[in-house]
Amino acid sequence: MRKILLLSLILSNAFSLVAQNAPYWQQAVDYKMDVVMDAKKYQYQGTQELVYTNNSSDTLKKVYYHLYPNAFQPGSEMAERAGNIKDADARMVRKTKVDGKELKENRIQNLKPDETGYLKISNFKQDGVEAKTKITGTILEVVLAKPILPHSKTAFTLNFDGQIPVQIRRSGRNNAEGIAFSMSQWYPKIAEFDFEGWHADPYIAREFHGVWGNFDVKITIDKDYVLGGSGYLQNANEIGHGYQENGVEVKYPKRTKNLTWHFVAPMVHDFTWAADKEYIHDVVKGPNDVDLHFLYKNNPKIIENWKNLQPLMVKVMDFYNKTIGDYPYKQYSFIQGGDGGMEYAMCTLILGNGTLEGIFGTATHELGHAWFQHILASNESKHPWMDEGFTTYVEDLAVNEFAVKKESNPFKTNYLLYADLVKSGKEQPQTTHGDRYDENRSYSISSYIKGSIFLSQLGYLIGQDNLAKTIKKYYQDFKFKHPTPNDIKRTAERVSGAELDWYLTDWTQTTNTIDYGIAAVTENGASTLVNLERMGRMPMPIDLQLEYTDGTKESFYIPLRMMHFEKENPNPSIKRTVLNDWPWANPKYELTISKPKSSIKKITIDPSGLMADVQLKNNSVEVK
Repeated sequence: MRKILLLSLILSNAFSLVAQNAPYWQQAVDYKMDVVMDAKKYQYQGTQELVYTNNSSDTLKKVYYHLYPNAFQPGSEMAERAGNIKDADARMVRKTKVDGKELKENRIQNLKPDETGYLKISNFKQDGVEAKTKITGTILEVVLAKPILPHSKTAFTLNFDGQIPVQIRRSGRNNAEGIAFSMSQWYPKIAEFDFEGWHADPYIAREFHGVWGNFDVKITIDKDYVLGGSGYLQNANEIGHGYQENGVEVKYPKRTKNLTWHFVAPMVHDFTWAADKEYIHDVVKGPNDVDLHFLYKNNPKIIENWKNLQPLMVKVMDFYNKTIGDYPYKQYSFIQGGDGGMEYAMCTLILGNGTLEGIFGTATHELGHAWFQHILASNESKHPWMDEGFTTYVEDLAVNEFAVKKESNPFKTNYLLYADLVKSGKEQPQTTHGDRYDENRSYSISSYIKGSIFLSQLGYLIGQDNLAKTIKKYYQDFKFKHPTPNDIKRTAERVSGAELDWYLTDWTQTTNTIDYGIAAVTENGASTLVNLERMGRMPMPIDLQLEYTDGTKESFYIPLRMMHFEKENPNPSIKRTVLNDWPWANPKYELTISKPKSSIKKITIDPSGLMADVQLKNNSVEVK
C-alpha cells in the first residue's frame, strides 16, 4: 500500500510539473465574411468562411459559436435577467407610473417580431462536409464532422441571416441620438477555447472574450451610408466618404445604388462597425502616424464639441503610449453610436450629444480599453476588474494629466465609492463571474472601482516607480496573450522583488477589508508611545506621518512581514525611519517616538490616501 501511495505521489508531482511548465498556446482564427445589408428592413445576409487552428494539445469534437443578436428576443436570458435583477439597467427597463405605482417595462420582453434581433445559421459545413448544429439561446453548438486534432487546421463555412434589433444594449438600430446602425456583436463568432476549456457563455448583458485572428470583411450597403469601425478600408478610393487619398475625386458609376466596403483587420478578436447617412468623417494624425477617425452626426449643436475633441484624443493616445506601451495598429475610430460607451477592436461607439467634458471622459475611458481589452485581452467575463479597473486607472491618470487643476490623488473618489459598497454589505468577491453579481451596482464598483484601486494601491505597496514599470512590463510581456490575475501579480513581483500573493488573494478572492487605527498616544517620559491596531482581516504595510508643533514633518514606515520588502521613501523631502516589520498574526503594534507628546501636533496613517482603509475616522489623531 505504501509503495502504491508513493508511486501516486510521484506521478502526481510529475503531472503538476508538466502542467506548470506547459508552453503557452492560444487558438487562431481567420474570418472571411461577405455581407449584404437591407437597410430598409433592418436585415442582412452573409456568408462566413472561418479557418480554425487548434494550437492546443486537445482533440476537439465540438466547437461553439456566439449568436449575440438572439439575446434581443422576448424570453431570452438577457430579457429574464433584466426583469429579475434588483437594479435593472435603465437602458433595458423603462420605469412608468400607473395610478401612482411605479411599474417596470422590460424593453426586450415587449419587442415586436420586426423589432427583435436574431441570427439564423444554415448550411454549416466543415471542410465541405455537413456538421450537426444546435442553437440554444445565444449559443450555437456544433458536433464536428471530424475531430480537430492537436496542431491542425480546419475550415468552417456557413450562411447567416440576421435582423438588427431596436437599440437597447450596445448593438442595434436608430439609437437615442439617431444613428442608423450600431453593428457590434453582429456576426457568428466562434467561442474561445483556452487552457481552461471552452468559454461559451450565454449573452446576458456583460462583457466578452474572443479568439485573436484576422478578419476580411465585405459589407454591401446603400451608397449614401458612411461606415466606420474595425480594420483598414481596402478600397478607399472607390468608396470615398472621407477615406480616399488626398487629391482623389471619387465618382460613382451611374445607377450605382450600393457600395461594397472591404475591410481587413489583422490580429484582433472582434469586428465592429457603424453606419449612418449623416456622419461627418474627420481624420487626424495621432502618435506614431496612427490615423484617428472621428465619425459623428451632422448636427450643428455637437460639431464644435467633436472638433475640439480631436486634438485632445491625440494627446491622450500619446499619454497612453508612454504610460502603457505603443498602440500597435495604424488606425483608431471614435464613432457616435451605441448606447453609452463601449470598446471594440480599433474603435469605440460612444454617445456624442453631451458636453465636451462628458464626451472627452467617455472617449478617454474607451480608448484605454484598446490596450487592456483589445491588446492584452484578459477574460473580461471572468475577471472584469482586470480590464474595466485597469482602464479606469489610466483614464483617471489621463484626465488628471490634462486637467487645469491637478489633484494630488486623482483616485480619491474611487476609494469613497469602494468604502460605500463595503458598508452596504453588498460586496461580492472579484472572482465572481460578471454575470453572477446580485446587483449592477455591485458589479460596477467591484469591476471599475475596486479594479482601479488594485493598481493605485499597488503603487502604495511597491512604490510609484515600480508600479509604472510593472504596467509597462505587463503590457510588453502579455500583449496578445490573454493574461490572468496571476500574471499582473507576478509581473509586479518580478519588478519590485516584493511577495504579493497575499495581496492578490485578499483583494480579489475575498471581501476582506483593510482597517487600521491609532489606538492610543501616550507620554512616556521624554518620548511618546503610539499604539496601532489592525481591525480588518487584510494586512498592509503602514506609512505613518507625524506633524510637529514647530511645523516640521517626519514619517515612519512599518513593513509588512509577509511582503519581505521595503518600499522606497515616497516623499524624500521628509525624513523617514524604517521600523521593525508587522506580522499579520499580531493585530497590535507599538512604536516609540523619541520626542515628547507635547511636541506632536498630528499623527496620520497613510497621508497619501492610497490605502483603501474602509474606516478613516481612526486613521488620524490631533494630539492635545
